[in-house]
This record gives sequence, C-alpha cells and structure tokens, in this order.
Amino acid sequence: MRRALQAIAAAAIAALGACATPSTPPAATSDRPETFADGTTMSALSAGGTVRIGVKTDVPGLGYRPPGAPASQPPEGFEIELARFVAGELRIPEQGIQWVPMDTYDREGALTGNKVDLVIASYTMTDERAAVVGQIGPYYVTGQQIMVRDGSPITGLKDLDGKTVCSVASSESDKALVAHGAITKAYTSYAACVDALLAGDLDAVSTDGAILAGFLEAHPNSLSIVGEPFTTQRYGIGYRHGDIAMCRFLRATILEAYDQGVWKAAFESTLGKSGIVAPIPPRPDDCPTG
Repeated sequence: MRRALQAIAAAAIAALGACATPSTPPAATSDRPETFADGTTMSALSAGGTVRIGVKTDVPGLGYRPPGAPASQPPEGFEIELARFVAGELRIPEQGIQWVPMDTYDREGALTGNKVDLVIASYTMTDERAAVVGQIGPYYVTGQQIMVRDGSPITGLKDLDGKTVCSVASSESDKALVAHGAITKAYTSYAACVDALLAGDLDAVSTDGAILAGFLEAHPNSLSIVGEPFTTQRYGIGYRHGDIAMCRFLRATILEAYDQGVWKAAFESTLGKSGIVAPIPPRPDDCPTG
C-alpha cells in the first residue's frame, strides 16, 4: 500500500511539472566560459575559489548529515548534488564549497546578512521572499502532503480537523492545514517533527512531498504518506536581491544540469531511492530584466 501511495504521489508531482522541458543525453563538456565578466559575483567567487552554500542537513534525500557526524563531512542528497554542480560551473573545486546548515526560518537572513552566497535548501519560491532575496527556478516542483504513523485513521487533508500537526517557523505549509481545522504545534525542524510523530506527540506531519519522501525512506515500517498533493511548491535557488547576472548564470546552470543528465542522475540516486520516479524537470522562470 505504501508503495502504491508513493506511485500516486509521484504521478501527481510529475503532473505539477507542466510547462517543463525534458532532459537530454549528457554533454561531454560544459559550455560555461573559463572566466566571468569583471565585477560580477561569479567572477569574485571563482577567483576566490570558495563558495558558501546554505543547505539543509536534516532532511534525508534532499540534504542530510547524520547526527554526530563531523561538520567537515559533506551532506548528502539531491540538492547537495545540484549545489556541487553549481560550484563546478563557478570553477570552484569540491574542497572550496562551504556547506552552511540552514534552518527553515533563517534562509532570507543568511543571504541578506552575507552569511552565505547561495541557498539551495528546499526553498519554495514566493512573491514575499522575492521582495527580499533573489530566487531562480524552479529546479523541482513538489506538492504538500501528509505523513502519519502506520494505522492512522487520517487519509487526507479532510481528516485533519482537530488533529495536531507540526509547524515549522517560516515554512509555507501551515496555511492549508489551519484552513482545514488542524491544530499546529511548533517545532524547530521537520526532523524534530518526525521524531515527535514517531513518539506519538503529533497526529501528522505535513510539508512538501519531497521532504516527506526522505523521512519515509528512513522509517519505512513505521510511517506512511497519505492522500495526494494539495499545494504546489516550486523550489528555487536563493541569491542576493538584484543580482541579475547571478540569476542568469544560475538559470543557465539549471538548464545545463538537465542537458548533461546531472539533474536526473542526482534525483535517482537520492529521492529516487524512496520509490519516486524522476519527473520531467521544470523549466526555470526567466530572470528579471534590468
């Protein structure tokens, strides 16, 4: 039953990727120039040989570092592989990537406070965020779903009235839950939410299906994803507001990840392990003009 539900979710998520462009066979080399225009952020980062990338480190499948692992150990996941490709297109070696753990609530602050250069951390694109930071994408489209303990009577959004569901500061997941009568309970991360669900302190956890899929892979005999996606979440790469040259570089890099087969390979080796078939990758929006 669990795998059947995952297949339904995968089909729904793939449908959300409408107006998408298919990936093509890997290219032999990148078309990216060896140098960047003087004065651009790309030129400065490439010359410095270091890039600080804000990533999730507590979400299996997307960005994860095991508890107790040294901070020097690179995280693993779909977004980590995408971040590696971005760094490579900046001509920055693996050892030049600084992995900066991101909480859901501090992604804008990390960019505006110059704590990171980029954010690739299940960062849903919204008009509110676009007023503060730059976001380019989507590089992945998912939808909000519900995770419960096996045997739960909850089968979908309609069953959340009066149920206790996790809430994470600055996430985009609360609105639909509250509208359907759910009682939200605050936690610092989705990893903490899943722990609370397993302990019986919550009735459900609801967030992007991509996030839930990783936790399902970690707890296949205890948890289930129920119902179909009921929102559309478009993941984008965060950069500093107004840096149009960076936006164009990142957009071209996302498309190149598709063309080289990097995106599909990264998906299949990470999120794909939970049973989700790689959808057609979505075409990124155009960058602002100016």
